[in-house]
Amino acid sequence: MADERRGRSFPLLVTYAVPCLLALPVGVGLVGVVLPAFGYLPALGGEHLSLEPFRQLVAMPGLGVSVLLSLASGLLTTAVSTLGVALFLAAFHGTAGDRLARRLLAPLLAVPHAAAAFGLAFLIAPSGLFFRLLAEPLGFDRPPDLLIVGDPLGLAMMAGLVAKEMPFLLLVAFAALLQADPERRMQLSASLGYGRVTAFLLAVWPGVYRQIRLPVLAVAAYASGVVDVALILGPSLPAPLAVRLVAWMNDPDLSLRFVASAGALMQLAVTAGVLLLWIAGERLVGALRRGATAGGRRSAEDRALRLAASVPVAIAGASVFFGLSWLFLWSIAGFWAFPDILPPSVDLSTWNRTLPNAAGPLATTFLVAILSASLALVLVVIMLEARRRQFRAAAGRPVRLPRMVAGLIYLPLIVPQIAFLFGLQVTLLSLDLEPSIPLLVAAHLVFVAPYVALALADPWFAVDPRYEQVAASLGHGAVATLFRIRLPMLTHAVLTALAIGFATSVGQYLPTLLIGAGRLPTITTEAVALASGGNRRVIGAYALLQTLLPFLAFTLSGTLPRLLSRGRLAMRRA
Repeated sequence: MADERRGRSFPLLVTYAVPCLLALPVGVGLVGVVLPAFGYLPALGGEHLSLEPFRQLVAMPGLGVSVLLSLASGLLTTAVSTLGVALFLAAFHGTAGDRLARRLLAPLLAVPHAAAAFGLAFLIAPSGLFFRLLAEPLGFDRPPDLLIVGDPLGLAMMAGLVAKEMPFLLLVAFAALLQADPERRMQLSASLGYGRVTAFLLAVWPGVYRQIRLPVLAVAAYASGVVDVALILGPSLPAPLAVRLVAWMNDPDLSLRFVASAGALMQLAVTAGVLLLWIAGERLVGALRRGATAGGRRSAEDRALRLAASVPVAIAGASVFFGLSWLFLWSIAGFWAFPDILPPSVDLSTWNRTLPNAAGPLATTFLVAILSASLALVLVVIMLEARRRQFRAAAGRPVRLPRMVAGLIYLPLIVPQIAFLFGLQVTLLSLDLEPSIPLLVAAHLVFVAPYVALALADPWFAVDPRYEQVAASLGHGAVATLFRIRLPMLTHAVLTALAIGFATSVGQYLPTLLIGAGRLPTITTEAVALASGGNRRVIGAYALLQTLLPFLAFTLSGTLPRLLSRGRLAMRRA
């Protein structure tokens, strides 16, 4: 009996130990930011608790506008992205459009936020592709005097976020569809006379949304406190709150560190407000859906709606692809005057100058990304396997992560980075820990592991347990079964999760900036630093280099399983 209890308690301990380990830096960082926010930081002369940092924060000019920008960014970005995904799935689930979107997801996910933001900026700027195409029809020979990139309302920033978050939500929605039984529900709705879009939104989407709710909340939290995209596309006078906090943290006037800490708590409150408003919106939409169901309107003729439903996803994907193409053209362009659509001459002089300077940051980016993604994969596999073994003895129901475990794993995605990274930086400095590659890997791991878990959990639990029962009957132990049965069957899922973790690490800007303290530049920090400059050729080269590593990772994750499964036809779909 004691052995049986130990056999059950150890997997339970491991299941909770991994997420607690990943959530620990968030807790430490929040503590490290709360004390300076109330004036206590002995290293800078703050010996007593005080509300003076908050008084100084409230007195900052334009603070209200900064808060509203962050609030609107979190809500509008999430609403547009979620609605676009819901409409696209409603119109195209199970069609050729659905299959095309699945094929194009990997390239879209491989593009980091900063690179996508640069590409969009090059498209919509007054001297960008859009206005070059309009120059001849409208008859102007110079860029219009319009403030588009950096507009006061932050619309360009929100558009850049939507272009990246919509593919991410589409990815998790595709995974959630497997558990929503869409075919049977759609057939039943069609038999009652409902049109395709209405049937999906009323019968299928609620089940899908329940599965992707945490990722949606993570998108809302990220958009409310984003820094890199805001630096590239967002307004500057005043900037969103998170951008101003970074400026105060890096200001030579050390007294602003107290104000920055108070601002970090305000950012936490803003993000909490975004999440609460979103949850209230969920209830409102739920009530509207119940009303629509009770109303009985079938909307059988919805061809026009189905065509319109493709627009948001199509624009998001096109902006990323055309943006990257435009970045490439700028990186090889010679003199390129407005309104020429294509450069009159091309050369490689920009690349010849850029590659030697980018070699160091590129190597650091690769090393940190591969280490953090690999370590995240190991920890997530240990956690998922422990949960599966614990649950196997308990019941025959579908295996899922406990809510508390899922909450701890996704905590770094829900809490805005700026709200705890500064406190974590202060804590590390107080422990005399100098910036290093291992420290940067650990910081990235906090944000990489949730995405790896998100990508791998459903495939891991979906494997038929009878395979392992057969292996056990042949005398194979748990470790041998894991490496010889489960992992080979999940090769594609494991490599995809690794690629997602790798791409997540490559795109990390704020953790690299604060934990690396400027001593460990990556290709992302170098690219964002160029946003304040005007050399489009160098920006294009750095943005493409930032995209190169994730693209290679996703390419390998799609190619290696086919090579490894040659001669094993039954495993090609695993």
